[in-house]
Formats: sequence, structure tokens, C-alpha cells
Amino acid sequence: MEFGWSPQEQAHRQRIRDLLEEALPEDWEAHSAHGPGSGYQTDFSLQFCPMLAERDLLVPNWPRAFGGQDAPVWQQFILGEEMWAAGEPRGAQYMNVNWIGPTLMKFGTPEQIDRYLPPIREGRAIWCQGFSEPSAGSDLAALRTQAVPVEGGYRVTGAKIWTSYAGRADHCFLLARVAPRAGGSAGKASILILLVDMASPGIQVKQIPALIGEGDIHELFLDDVFVPEANRLGAEGQAWDIITAALQNERTGIARYEFSRRMLDRAVERLKARGRWDDPTVRERAAQALMLCEAARLLVYRVVDARARDLPADAFPSVARWAVVQADNGVNDFLTECMPEGLTGSDPVQVAHHQRAIAAGIASGAAEIQLNLIARRWLELPGEPKR
Repeated sequence: MEFGWSPQEQAHRQRIRDLLEEALPEDWEAHSAHGPGSGYQTDFSLQFCPMLAERDLLVPNWPRAFGGQDAPVWQQFILGEEMWAAGEPRGAQYMNVNWIGPTLMKFGTPEQIDRYLPPIREGRAIWCQGFSEPSAGSDLAALRTQAVPVEGGYRVTGAKIWTSYAGRADHCFLLARVAPRAGGSAGKASILILLVDMASPGIQVKQIPALIGEGDIHELFLDDVFVPEANRLGAEGQAWDIITAALQNERTGIARYEFSRRMLDRAVERLKARGRWDDPTVRERAAQALMLCEAARLLVYRVVDARARDLPADAFPSVARWAVVQADNGVNDFLTECMPEGLTGSDPVQVAHHQRAIAAGIASGAAEIQLNLIARRWLELPGEPKR
């Protein structure tokens, strides 16, 4: 892998930075500290993302047939790094361009593509994902939300939890279990994916108060919600193939290490200004945190490189995801030990990073789940013996 950036990639990154300089308000840091799901940041994203779209910066790597520029996938990832370093002014919309849009392109019907892709590529759509459940957590195979086949579609009843951005979402990428039809089999084949209109009767959203940011997570309740068959993504029994493809993008789509590196650099500059950088223990702890950030970056780059070369999906995204969690926590530990005063409220951005580090090991699949996936699918370690 070439670890440097080409002149074209450097120019692309500079275009993004120029737009950020132009578009972000002077008090952006204070507002962004509340998190991508806050009311302010959500409203701002609906102004900012169309600006990205107008400059062909929102979805440059999408195929031209779907409204993109056929640009290399690295351009999309450069966008993600710059957005996350700046506090993610795309708000909840990073999810749309990273994996919901590409998943629709690959598995959606022509009618679904015509309906859902234009708002995403124009920067005016907000989605949420209905994966985790109170009794299932990150174990998607254990989900219990039921989709009962009826004439013209499904009746869906169940509950989801930790559903980011559900309070403002237009649609939900929902997983549900459908009773096997005649001749069908139970288990994974009974999971299906529905593209649910969040304005449908029978949907209730309740915000969960949390430390990790304003408006980020919710409970989602579905009571006999009708979803047309035209809103099913893929066939019944195809859900796991679709989810695997989607999670390849989701688990490395958030460049958290970039925000952590930004916080580390800020801390080092402040420690130098305060005369505390001469302490060898402080320098050693900073070096350890930097090592974790760079390890996460390079492991994520390996995943992006595989996507760029259209290699088959494998289990390595879980390795990269685990490294990103370690980087977030490593920098957070350094800041807490060496600059604890920032957590008292004097630095809202440090507080925001602290909150995001708490969430890092939960979002996109709990860290423990990633370790299990690494053990089974990457290291191919034997499982527990059958009793």
C-alpha cells in the first residue's frame, strides 16, 4: 500500500478544508460539542450537506449512474476524515453516504433507488438504523421484532434500542424476523430488511438521556406498523448478505481516530505552553496515545484499500474497528490523566471527546462482539466445546 497522498487527493482534501473554513460558524466548536444528533447540528447538516453536494463533495465516489462522480473510494474517506476532525458537520447524514446509499445501489429495486437515493445525494435525508433490541443488543441473530406477512406487505411489532437519530429521521433501515413461509426454514433465513417510513402510524420514538451527546440515541417502538412489500430491501432470507455488505462500510466509516488525533495535538500544544511537556512521563503517555491513533488509521486504511480494489469482504473490519476503539480510549485516558481540568467544562470539545470515547465501544457493534468476530472469523480460533 502507498501511504502517501497523491497531488489530486491533497487537492481534494484542501477543497474540503476551504469549504469548512467558509461554512462553519465562529461558534461551531461549542455547538458541535453537543454531538451529531443535537437539534442544532441536525439543522445545520441540512444546510451544510447541500453545500457539499453542490460542489460534488458529498458522494464523489458514487457511480455516475447514481449521481456521483465515479471518484476513487479514497475521496469519500478523505471527506470522512475531514468531517470528523471538524466535529462532523454532516450530523446524522454521514450514515447515509457511507453505507445506506451504497447498500441501496447494490440491493435496491429501481423504484427504491429512484425514491431514496436523490435525497441522500442532495444532502437532505436523515435515516436511522433499527438493529439493536432490548433483549438482543448487538446479537442480530437474536432479534425478536416480528414482521407478519399480510396482503400487500407486513405488519411489524417490536422494539429497538440505542437507535441513533431516530427523533429526526425520515426513514429507518429496520431488521425484523418473519415467520417462515411454506417450505422455508427458521434461523438466519427468517430475517428481512424493511425501509420504514418514520411517519407511519404505530411508531413511537422515545429519547434516551445519555452522557454521549444530545439527541443521539432513542428507543423505537413499533405497534402493528404496516410496511408495504415494495419497502422490503432484497428478498426474504437475503438479509445477512446485505447486512454483511453494509457493516463493511459502517464499521470503518467513522474516522474517530481523526478526532482523537486532533484532541491529542491540542493537548500537546497546551502542555507545552504550560511548561509541562518536559515531564518524561507525560511525553511517554502522549507517544502511546499517538501510536494507538496511527495504528487505527493504518488498519482502517487497509480496509479502505480492499474496498478500493474491490476485494471480497472479510472479517478485517472488526480488527480495524477494535483498533479505533483503542485509539479513542487511549487518547481519552491521556487527556483525563494529564489535562483533567478540561473535563470540568473549561473545554467543551474535550468533554465531547470524552463522551464520544464512552460510545466508541458500543456504536457499530459492541467492542466485545468485535473481539468475538475477530476470534472466530479472522483468527479462526475454536469455539466453546459442545456439551
